[in-house]
Amino acid sequence: MEKIRILLVDDHQIILDGVRSLLKGVNNIQVIGDALNGEEALNTLQVLTADLVLMDLDMPKLNGIDATMRIKEEFPHTKVLILTVHNESSLIRNLISIGADGYLLKNSCKEELLDAIYKVQSGEKYFSSEVTLSLMQEDNSRDELLKSDIEFTKRELDVLRLLADGCTNKEIGEKLFISHRTVDTHRTNIMKKVGVNNVAGLISFAIKNNLVE
Repeated sequence: MEKIRILLVDDHQIILDGVRSLLKGVNNIQVIGDALNGEEALNTLQVLTADLVLMDLDMPKLNGIDATMRIKEEFPHTKVLILTVHNESSLIRNLISIGADGYLLKNSCKEELLDAIYKVQSGEKYFSSEVTLSLMQEDNSRDELLKSDIEFTKRELDVLRLLADGCTNKEIGEKLFISHRTVDTHRTNIMKKVGVNNVAGLISFAIKNNLVE
């Protein structure tokens, strides 16, 4: 089995050292380097290939949100797993909408960190239980909205599931053999049915209604 190549990004050296120590000796994981901010991370990715970036949010020069957006644009095959102290639902939704593959809190144990790394690397999304709870508690009125109340076409459900899986319009089009413009039309129609105005809202709806794991 090839090792999962990980780049660590955090502006606190003690955190970098601690996470590196936790991952040391795990047979199928290799920490290829670390960076103290998003700018350093992007520069590192220009010369080193990482399968996964384990990244903090609060950093100088280029924060984790902007860095995630840039990584997803410039290195679309690289996974991004957020590791932070922040648990605000609006922040989590923002990261989901720009393509973060997982969201983990710094109070997590080694076992959960490894579980998150393996799941994200395998193509799944990972959100710690506290993060999921934070998402579910926001906007109680929408918590009561059941998928049975809304009629979706099969194609709309396909698009919704793939959006919740972090796919871009282009990727969805390739998977479903339709143009990205058609995908955009379906996405707009789904938003109108659900009553949201962004992808984060669609992902939240999909999660709450068990339309995606």
